[in-house]
Amino acid sequence: MVTGYLDHLAVERGLAANTIASYRRDLRRYTDHLAAAGVSGLREITESDVAGFLAALRQGDDEHPPLSASSAARAVVAVRGLHRFALLDGLVPDDVAHEVRPPTPARRLPKAVPVEQVVALIEAAGSVEGPRGLRDRALLELLYGTGARISEAVGLAVDDLDRGQAAVRLAGKGGKERIVPVGSYALRAVEEYLVRARPALASAGKGGVRGGALFLNVRGGPLSRQSAWAILRSAAERAGIAADLSPHTLRHSFATHLLDGGADVRVVQELLGHASVTTTQVYTLVTVDRLREVYASSHPRALT
Repeated sequence: MVTGYLDHLAVERGLAANTIASYRRDLRRYTDHLAAAGVSGLREITESDVAGFLAALRQGDDEHPPLSASSAARAVVAVRGLHRFALLDGLVPDDVAHEVRPPTPARRLPKAVPVEQVVALIEAAGSVEGPRGLRDRALLELLYGTGARISEAVGLAVDDLDRGQAAVRLAGKGGKERIVPVGSYALRAVEEYLVRARPALASAGKGGVRGGALFLNVRGGPLSRQSAWAILRSAAERAGIAADLSPHTLRHSFATHLLDGGADVRVVQELLGHASVTTTQVYTLVTVDRLREVYASSHPRALT
């Protein structure tokens, strides 16, 4: 039965060889589990047998370490596919694995850094002499001040910034645009860059300004995502920040600090350009953890 199912996946579904190999290992472990439980025939398998296999994956045994939620989920998907295949082929009257759901992997909470570290990072970026320092400071101020994705920031044109309205037009995923306010710190840094640094960077390009990109590299062309990453890493080193930072860290910090300050989650959703508030709500978990920390360290009856 297992061989027929794997052949079906390879020939009719066209799954990759590595995927087939993973399914084969998972299903071999499944059949070994059933044999150890005294189950020998396909029609003898019950839903509790499938659920027991999932529990065994998570617990581990003398021969196998406990599997993570994601690895166990992959094995359960293989088992569910096997039973669905058996049902469609008329080998069994019911799909006993249908109600056994793969475990949900632990949600990875976004990493945010404290406000004082963000400030130190921006100051370090601006400490570089010349036009580059002004550009780097403006870039990081804008990333943190608007919550923009790095692709949105480096894709900005000069005309996307409305200095009179203190707002910027960001082109998000799927080409969906949104207008985001720009704080006074970011606005001041960008204005200083536009006046004192961008013309010098633009002059390095052949024929002067090459397009209307807001952030330029030292050759006068648009700044790339890779260069933006390098700017952040260099600033983190100069600031002595050991945390694993990325441009997305500033976006996470933007959202977390807004919620810490009392912003409504739906407002943060609009600012981040999330299609669903469910995506934004992951940040509320971060702030709840922060509330617990403050409570535990501050309330006289919270200490153990």
